[in-house]
Amino acid sequence: MNSRRATRTEASVLIDAGCLTRCRHRLYLDTAYSALLRDEPENPGVRQRREAAQAHREAIRSTLSAQLDGWVDIDAPDAASSANRTMDACRRGAPWIWNAVLPLDRDAGRRGRSELLMLDPAGEGYIPIIVVNHKVTDPGRGATTSPLTEWAPVVDETRKVRSQLRDQLRLAHLYRMLDAQGLASPTATGGAIGYRAECILVHDLNSVFAEYDSRFADRLAVARGESVTVPSKVSECRACPWWSDCLPQLEATRDVSLVASGGRAEALREQNVYTVDELASWDGPEPENWPFGSFDDAVAAAAAWRADVPLLRRTEHVTVHRADVEVDVDMESYQEHGAYLWGTLLTERGGPEPVYRGFVTWDPLPTVDEGRSFAEFWSWLTTVRADAAAQGKTFAAYCYSRQAEDKWLLDSARRFGDVPGVPTEAEIREFIDSEQWVDIYQAVSDQFICPNGKGLKKIAPVAGFTWRDPEAGGEASMGWYREAVGYDAEPDLTQRKRLLVYNEDDVQATKVLREWMTDRADAEIPTLEALRAQA
Repeated sequence: MNSRRATRTEASVLIDAGCLTRCRHRLYLDTAYSALLRDEPENPGVRQRREAAQAHREAIRSTLSAQLDGWVDIDAPDAASSANRTMDACRRGAPWIWNAVLPLDRDAGRRGRSELLMLDPAGEGYIPIIVVNHKVTDPGRGATTSPLTEWAPVVDETRKVRSQLRDQLRLAHLYRMLDAQGLASPTATGGAIGYRAECILVHDLNSVFAEYDSRFADRLAVARGESVTVPSKVSECRACPWWSDCLPQLEATRDVSLVASGGRAEALREQNVYTVDELASWDGPEPENWPFGSFDDAVAAAAAWRADVPLLRRTEHVTVHRADVEVDVDMESYQEHGAYLWGTLLTERGGPEPVYRGFVTWDPLPTVDEGRSFAEFWSWLTTVRADAAAQGKTFAAYCYSRQAEDKWLLDSARRFGDVPGVPTEAEIREFIDSEQWVDIYQAVSDQFICPNGKGLKKIAPVAGFTWRDPEAGGEASMGWYREAVGYDAEPDLTQRKRLLVYNEDDVQATKVLREWMTDRADAEIPTLEALRAQA
C-alpha cells in the first residue's frame, strides 16, 4: 500500500452516517484505496448481520405497508432515480415514504437514506424513522415512544432507552440532509424501530446535534485526506478487511493499542505513551484521563505481552469452586431470535467418563419448539441436581461468561411459561443466584491478567485445549446455523453435526480450563512480581 497520504478535497467525497462510529483510519483507507477492496471477500459475520437486517427491514415494510394509508415505496434502478422519486413524493406530501433516498448534499459532503420518512402530523416537513435489527429499548420506564402506525409520542412507563449512539447520529445526519432540502420537521425529532418492532422509539435530536456536528466534521476531513490517521486496534478490527495490513504495522511499532485498545490507547497517547514497552515501564500514578478498566491491569498486560507470556496470575494460588457432580453448560443462540441448543457435559467424581448431551431444536427460529427443547434441558438439569442432593453429593454447573446464558434462561422462562416442564422466572433466578452456578470467565477475570483477551478461544488453549474444527467461532456458527435449519435452501444435516461438535468442544474446553486452574495453573503461570524479578 502506498504510504503517501492521498488528499481528496473535491466535493465528490461524500460520507454517510455509518462513518461516524467507524474507525477513523479505516475510513481513510476505504476512501483513498477503495479499488483495493473490490476483490476482498466480505467477512462472514458482517454478511450475516447485513442479511438479517435486510430480512428484518422487509418484514417491517410488509407489515406497515398493509396497514397505512398513503404509503409510497421508492423502487428505482439507481440512487439518483431513487432520490428524484423521493423528492417527488415529498412535494406531493406523501404521508409515508419507504426506502427514501435523499439527494446528495455535495456542498456539505453528505449522502444518506432512511428506511422511512413520515410526514409531520402538522404537515410541516418530514420525520426520519430508521429500522434497525437490534434492541432500542429495555424493560423499565422513561423512554418516549410512539405506536408504529402513527406519530403520537408519549413517555412510556414500561420501557427505558437502550443507549445506541449510532442510531441517534444517523437520525441527526438524516435531519441535516432533510433540512438542506427545506423538508425537516421543526420538531427536530426522529424515530427508531428496533428488533421485535413493538413501537417507535422517539429521539430528541437537539440532544445529539453538537456531538454529530463535531464527528461529522472530523470524519469528512479524514475522508478527504485532510486529517492524518494511523492504525490503532479497536473492537472493529476483527471484522475489518484492512486488519491484515494494520496488524504488522502495529506489531512493528509495538503500538500500545495492542494491549490497551480503543479509548484507552487514545488516553495513553495523550500522556506520550505510544508503545507497549513504555506502558510496561510506567511507574507513576494512574493518568487522570484513564477512561475505564483497571490501569494497573493494563500496565501488567503490557509487561506480559513484552515477555511473550499469555497470562499472569493475580493471586498466589488459583482456586475454582468444585463439586462431586459437575455439569458444564454452553448455549447456542441465533441473533435475538432464540436459543436453539443447550449443550451439557456431565462429570461425576469417581464415576464414568464425562457424557455430552445436547438439547436442541432444528425448527428454524423463532419457533415454539424452542420451548420444548428448553424444558427438556431444564428438567434434565434439575434431575441431576436433585439426584446429587439425594445422595449427599455436592453439585455445580459451569458456564463461560454467564451473561448470555442468564439472558436466555430468563427469557425462555418468560416466553414459554405455558410449555410443560418450563420453570418459572423465580426458579431460574434461584438457580443463577446460587453458588451452584459458576462463571469460569469471572474466575479467570478475578485471578488472571490476560494481555491477549479473556475469551474462551483465547484462554482454553493456554490450558492445552484445541477445538476440532479450525473455523469454530461464534460468527462462523451463525452461518452454519442458517444452513443447518434451511433458512436459504434445504437443511444441511452436516452443518447440524458440525454445530453439535462445536458446542461439545465448548463445554469440554470449559471443563479442561477449570481442571487446569485447579491442578496446574500455579506452576505454569507466573505472577507479575515473578515476571519482573526475572527481567
